[in-house]
Amino acid sequence: MTATTDGSTGATIPPRAAAASDTDSTDPLAAGVPEAAERAAARAIEFLLARQDPEGWWKGDLETNVTMDAEDLLLRQFLGILDAATTRAAALFIRGEQREDGAWATFYGGPGDLSATVEAYVALRLAGDAPDAPHMARASAWVRERGGMASARVFTRIWLALFGWWKWEDLPELPPELIWFPTWLPLNIYDFGCWARQTIVPLTIVSAKRPVRPAPFPLDELHTDPATPNPPKPLAPLASWDGAFERLDRVVHRLRKAVPRRVRRAAMNAAARWIVERQENDGCWGGIQPPAVYSVIALHLMGYDLRHPVMRAGLESLDRFAVWREDGSRMIEACQSPVWDTCLAVIALADAGVPADHPRLLKAADWMLAEEIRRPGDWSVKRPELPPGGWAFEFHNDNYPDIDDTAEVALALRRVSHPQPDRVDGAIARAVRWNFGMQSKNGAWGAFDVDNTSPFPNRLPFCDFGEVIDPPSADVTAHVVEMMAAEGLAHDPRTRRGIAWLLAEQEADGSWFGRWGVNYVYGTGSVVPALTAAGLPASHPAIRRAVHWLQQAQNDDGGWGEDLRSYKYAREWSGRGASTASQTAWALMALLAAGERDSEAVERGVRWLADTQRKDGSWDEPYFTGTGFPWDFSINYHLYRQVFPLTALGRYLHGDPFDKAPLATRRGVRVTAGGS
Repeated sequence: MTATTDGSTGATIPPRAAAASDTDSTDPLAAGVPEAAERAAARAIEFLLARQDPEGWWKGDLETNVTMDAEDLLLRQFLGILDAATTRAAALFIRGEQREDGAWATFYGGPGDLSATVEAYVALRLAGDAPDAPHMARASAWVRERGGMASARVFTRIWLALFGWWKWEDLPELPPELIWFPTWLPLNIYDFGCWARQTIVPLTIVSAKRPVRPAPFPLDELHTDPATPNPPKPLAPLASWDGAFERLDRVVHRLRKAVPRRVRRAAMNAAARWIVERQENDGCWGGIQPPAVYSVIALHLMGYDLRHPVMRAGLESLDRFAVWREDGSRMIEACQSPVWDTCLAVIALADAGVPADHPRLLKAADWMLAEEIRRPGDWSVKRPELPPGGWAFEFHNDNYPDIDDTAEVALALRRVSHPQPDRVDGAIARAVRWNFGMQSKNGAWGAFDVDNTSPFPNRLPFCDFGEVIDPPSADVTAHVVEMMAAEGLAHDPRTRRGIAWLLAEQEADGSWFGRWGVNYVYGTGSVVPALTAAGLPASHPAIRRAVHWLQQAQNDDGGWGEDLRSYKYAREWSGRGASTASQTAWALMALLAAGERDSEAVERGVRWLADTQRKDGSWDEPYFTGTGFPWDFSINYHLYRQVFPLTALGRYLHGDPFDKAPLATRRGVRVTAGGS
């Protein structure tokens, strides 16, 4: 087969493998596959164990895009704390990410992104790169060809407004009085997903204050016409949602001066209190970089000086997001994922045959148990009577445990023979109760909140930076179903509602959409193991359709891959992309769960993993296979390339980890759970 070109993007689409029915089942590649898998798994186990922290956790780098690094420099410039060493290291990283055409992408191999390119360019100007330097001239020309900074996203133009490079009055209005909206009123802060909520609240203060620091240089080269930096644009039709919200924004702009000063001051004070109350023990907010950056700016504008304990802790937390590389460059992580990485590592090692009482697994279990969140958080606004119990994604994020991590941690803990089984049982019972209580009314689960499905937040002119709500997804729902099956609750009516939702959400081609991983391969790789764990037979029509889709999606080299363009161009890119270790593993996990162990597709996939493994037991994976916001914000989890291949190899070698019986039942544990 030959590669084709996608006319919508100009990118090369890798060829797919022939359908299973069109191939010879006596492929010689099958010879020696179990032996190759054994060797690869042994090396991978050794590699992964060697990277466990002495405290018991694992954490791989979480790579996103250069806007994190650019905004870190702009923050420090705004606060007056930008130093030469930080600037030099950040600029080295940013320069290294530039494409040949002068632009910056938001994922490896992706197209240039206007906002990322504007922010990277400004950061390099701060670092002293001259606008007429070849790499800078290419970047500014690329920006102008695409409409200049006027066409950048709202968040980028907010950063520009902080230094007078853009006018505040030309930005959507975000009044701090939003903090007072009751939960029954549309567009209250709890209508937004937790990540957007934590960002929007501090930005209401910034929007109200409209600060401007002296610009260190002009940016005329980023305008198509410096004399008209913000050319007028026609409004969307009045009958459309976009048109209605654009006109609403104009009304709010006019009302700005009508708000009494004492009312505005009281609203900003309420927003500041909300921010301070949600600062974590490590000084961060929500364990993610963007809300922390905007919270620091907002509190500084409210009079908190840099020596204030809240500010000092916040700035120190931001320093911990920096990854210093051997070449002297400095990359900023948008987030850190130790809980997620640790539970996935434990699952991988256990499924690959590491004994359940291995000291390293016990150490990891103890660390995870200590990370359990036992206090209410923002989720309690909609579930005030629900007792807490669960895990977050990060080191410190007690206000926002998430349903996905909670499910996977429970699955990991059940794979460990802990010397204090009652301690494990108690934590998992609380997790089961909490996850059941967080079920949305349609029977599925979102990541952080219940029924976070309002149609209005995404319509705001302000919200052009990616997904701002947290509706249920197939991958999270699948992980919860899998956890419930492991606890002997597959036939609980609440679990059955989740299963019914998953079956209804299957795409016509047999795949499932992946919200938090790329994309249909991730969704399908999550759902099929959950459905079979919950008792659906491999012969079920939904399982057979998924198997057929995965077989069709397999690449000629035996692996699987899916490009992030599938979020924007599903027809052309669904299940298509260069083979990666993590995506090949997801496909294999689904096929193995569907009873396809001896199929040619599985043998070729396992062979691909064995053949592409490096001598040290690791895999190389420059491609981004994690998702923050579909298409808009992509993630390369550096540990995915280790944990998922090892999990797939382990299940190929040792079979179904459930062994056809719930893990909890098999260990003689009686699990009970309260109602929702």
